[in-house]
Amino acid sequence: MPAKKKKDRRMKKSNTEERNQKSSVEKTSSATFPVVAIGASAGGLEAFSSLLRALPPEPGLAVVFIPHLDPTHESAMVELLSRTTRLPVQQAAEGIRVVPSSVYVLPPNSDMTISGGVLHLVRREAGRRHHMPIDTFLRSLASDQGTNAIGVILSGTANDGTQGLSAIKDSGGITFAQDLETAKYDGMPNSAIAAGVVDFVLPPNRIAQELIRIQKEPARPEPPSNTFDGKDRLLKEIFRLLKTFSKVDFIDYKAATIRRRILRRMNINQISGLGDYVRLLQRNPQEVEALYRDVLINVTSFFRNPEVFESLREVVYPKILADRPSTDPVRVWVPGCSTGEETYSHAISLVEMLSELRLEVPIQIFGTDLSETAIQRARAGVYKEAIANEVSEIRLRRFFHKVPDGYQISKSIRDMCVFARQNVFSDPPFSRMDLISCRNVLIYLSPILQKKVIPIFHYALKERGFLLVGNTEGLLGSGAEIFDLVDRKSKIYQKKPVPSPVTFGMTVSPHGPAELMQHKPQGGTKEEELPKTPADVQREADRLLLSKYVPSAVVVNDDLEILQSRGRTNRYLELPPGKASLNLLKMARPGLLYDLRALIDRGRKNSIPVSKDGIVVENGEAPISVKVEVIPFRTPARDQRHFLVLFEESSAAKPALASARPEPISPEEIADSKDVQIAQLKQELASTKEYLQSIIEAQEATNEELQSANEEIQSGNEELQSTNEELQTSKEELESANEELNTVNEEIQHRNQQLAQLSNDLINLLHSITIPMVMLGEDLHIRRFTPEAERIFGFSSHDMGKALTHLSLNLDLPQLERWMLDVMRDVAMRTEQVNARDGKIYRLRITPYRTMENKIDGVVLTLLDISDLVGPGGKPESVLKS
Repeated sequence: MPAKKKKDRRMKKSNTEERNQKSSVEKTSSATFPVVAIGASAGGLEAFSSLLRALPPEPGLAVVFIPHLDPTHESAMVELLSRTTRLPVQQAAEGIRVVPSSVYVLPPNSDMTISGGVLHLVRREAGRRHHMPIDTFLRSLASDQGTNAIGVILSGTANDGTQGLSAIKDSGGITFAQDLETAKYDGMPNSAIAAGVVDFVLPPNRIAQELIRIQKEPARPEPPSNTFDGKDRLLKEIFRLLKTFSKVDFIDYKAATIRRRILRRMNINQISGLGDYVRLLQRNPQEVEALYRDVLINVTSFFRNPEVFESLREVVYPKILADRPSTDPVRVWVPGCSTGEETYSHAISLVEMLSELRLEVPIQIFGTDLSETAIQRARAGVYKEAIANEVSEIRLRRFFHKVPDGYQISKSIRDMCVFARQNVFSDPPFSRMDLISCRNVLIYLSPILQKKVIPIFHYALKERGFLLVGNTEGLLGSGAEIFDLVDRKSKIYQKKPVPSPVTFGMTVSPHGPAELMQHKPQGGTKEEELPKTPADVQREADRLLLSKYVPSAVVVNDDLEILQSRGRTNRYLELPPGKASLNLLKMARPGLLYDLRALIDRGRKNSIPVSKDGIVVENGEAPISVKVEVIPFRTPARDQRHFLVLFEESSAAKPALASARPEPISPEEIADSKDVQIAQLKQELASTKEYLQSIIEAQEATNEELQSANEEIQSGNEELQSTNEELQTSKEELESANEELNTVNEEIQHRNQQLAQLSNDLINLLHSITIPMVMLGEDLHIRRFTPEAERIFGFSSHDMGKALTHLSLNLDLPQLERWMLDVMRDVAMRTEQVNARDGKIYRLRITPYRTMENKIDGVVLTLLDISDLVGPGGKPESVLKS
């Protein structure tokens, strides 16, 4: 990697750490009050207004409203909400710190996050047809506020907010959803409820009451370190209650995850002590069930990470289907299947693959999970209409049919899938599987359980079967020894043809389970021991001959793991201290390692037998001279490379038995011995230099390969990230546009109500005025007039919209058109005296008609009867006096 890139990366890492430290300081120093994030879409404005009306003037919590808004129009949301509450309502802006008893509203065309209690806005990405503003803010709120985070999902379509509520629940916060009966659109709340990430399902006014209760009676449990330290007995009691209820032992699940779930339930129930919570569990079975559901969060989707299914089509399916008889079914196992979306995704993907290849092969897919509720939903195969965002239109038409509640998987696909409740750690596993898809399950397991379940998967797979895990998961410990990595990006592994190190109860063992062994008395009787099976006579004779005439040898695989040993190898190999290992190089005695490694490297490179004589080995008694021969070979059936390593000790170099009293050694013998020792040391030094040189060359080559691979991985990671964003964009935009239109429609309805009210006010005003008044447009057509004007001017209601100058009037107005045009041109009022046909005299006032934008859009005519005020000469008295 170039030095500039390394420097930039170090600077970026340093800046990131600095920002994280700053965020941590801000978070620690921020006031501890609940921050309530409320997400809504279509129908959500009405629900949120109802919630606000139920809050007191000083609720002591901050409210952040995240609606779906049209990015191209200004929003009147702040104005509308201000009329329903006495709380201060303001539009969120960059850098605003949230304070209690305030309401903040997301502005249009923006996404918002929170860090250290401060709101941050980013402009919505140009070109994105859909975004998920509720999920974005809820996830940042969970990360920033932890147990102070509260998430609420109100009326709306699709599923925005479900992932965000899951993050809040995982961080120890509290989640709400609007009751489906009161929600105008139940898509968003129903999605969250179905995912099992909602604590309370209530109408909006009841949600407000519960928020007030949480604020007035805050649960302030001790920090986790204090809550659980020294309380192993209470934790074991919780595990016992969970196991009694669910038949599942969570004692080896990831401790941090379990403790967060317990703290969250303590917070919901307003309990601060672990002992009090244990007593609640003991007397309330419903709380045990609620804790069990919290531990098992079922969040999944159809074709999650589409690039993984593409890798299966390119890498796995062709190998599974190659030369497969038409009667041999393809068998797939999906542990932790949740509500079945991933199971059905594999079925659909396989059916599509078989259709393309024009093959007819049976398919059997097994989905298992700990949650009986999730299994029942998976069997029904009914999903909400929101899956249209995850499943293409072609697949919807081919593999689904419309039902009142949404979409149901077609019967042909459901018949391929079998769902069952299963604990993979204690129940018997499936067998002869072609593929096991266990994604996002291992992250919830402790290393102990991971090391237990991976050999079970190895046992369940066919020879050369495949294992698929989550993008953030990997195989720990012995997993790398029994699986080969096939696709690094998609985390696809293939079973190695080695014995499965399974540890479940079905294995044949002379001992019982570990728990029983702790209580088993030592020194059992002979009747308790399993009888030793007598060896075959021919096999025993072969063993004796091999041990007497064949040199000591071991058989190792390509990873140098010892598979079999022949003869006495303890003079050359020994178990290393620490963790037990059967790696040949780790077991080599001093003096043997360098030459043994060099011989194996030469044998691997040239695929021919190689040997070396005169290797001095320290065996703990006296140095011995050994000839080592390495013979590469392949097994005909599996075509895998192995090595046979022979150790042959020179008979002249075998140490003689020492006498009881050693004889005196002459100075000449001492000198000869020193010369021999010096020669041996020189030989070892030369071998060491040769070995080190080969190691340096190999290391340089490896460094170059790693550097090239690192650059390729970085490039691939950027491409994958870009692809993910594009897929997410194409998936989500249509849904967002619909929701934004619904929100705009609500605002328009509110504006229409205001306009209707203004129109009613204007009509009543005109009907109540006794002054003749006519409003004309820019084209001099009649817009509105008072009833008195209708009588004096002499036109009827049918003349509405007609040009005033084209009507026959009761007034003598020959120059009316010119007067009106002059007023609109000069933007000045004009007053004229006019005569009516009935002999009355009126004062005509012509004023310009101004819009709110100060634009002249017509004139207003007003008549004032001055017949009684006219003096001599036909002029008004007021004029004469002046």
